[in-house]
Amino acid sequence: VKSEGPKLVPFFKATCVYFVLWLPTSSPSWFSALIKCLPIFCLWVFLLAHGINFLVAHRSASRILAGLIFSAVGDAFLIWQEQGYFIHGLLMFAITHILYSSAFGMKPLDLKAGLMMGLISSSCYAFLYSYLSGPFTYLVAVYIALIGFMGWRAVAGMQLCNDLWTWTKLSACIGAMLFMVSDLTIAVNKFCFPVPYSRVIIMATYYAAQMLIALSAVESRDEEDFKKRS
Repeated sequence: VKSEGPKLVPFFKATCVYFVLWLPTSSPSWFSALIKCLPIFCLWVFLLAHGINFLVAHRSASRILAGLIFSAVGDAFLIWQEQGYFIHGLLMFAITHILYSSAFGMKPLDLKAGLMMGLISSSCYAFLYSYLSGPFTYLVAVYIALIGFMGWRAVAGMQLCNDLWTWTKLSACIGAMLFMVSDLTIAVNKFCFPVPYSRVIIMATYYAAQMLIALSAVESRDEEDFKKRS
């Protein structure tokens, strides 16, 4: 954590800039899109700071970087969601979750965690269903399935019972859970009813989730360093 912390300073500064400026969502612009995406750009830099060779050699890290790139595009689309770009943003984040799931991998399988995430995802969709109409009835179902799957793969990597977990796996797990909280808040606020302080909840959990998932990408490097020391 001490070695990775300084590399995250630009991210924390950019996040502070977003919350300090707190640009109104009623007047979308390229400047507001830049301010919103700036923390994610900083996470690109965080991963790139580990070296291109590291990203090329470790597909999980490169897939997380790709996920962050699609996230930034999705953030930009959501700036103009009232102008009809909400579905575009939804698609970008769906691709992000596919990339993150691929980065987390399918081992260990942990069917119990999968069942738990399936129940959580099904409950969320059941709650939202009566508020949905038109294409959103199906689009939201697919999106919830994808983010639920991503959450499963992050939780499965923990292996707390077997004492095989690492701080980066814990980071991925908490990050995935926060991402689900952020997206559920978006859905409830958009389709169901206004959520008090929704923007603060959405963006605080979103930025924290992305940071933690980006941190999980350095796990393979930690393993290499451990092997060298051994």
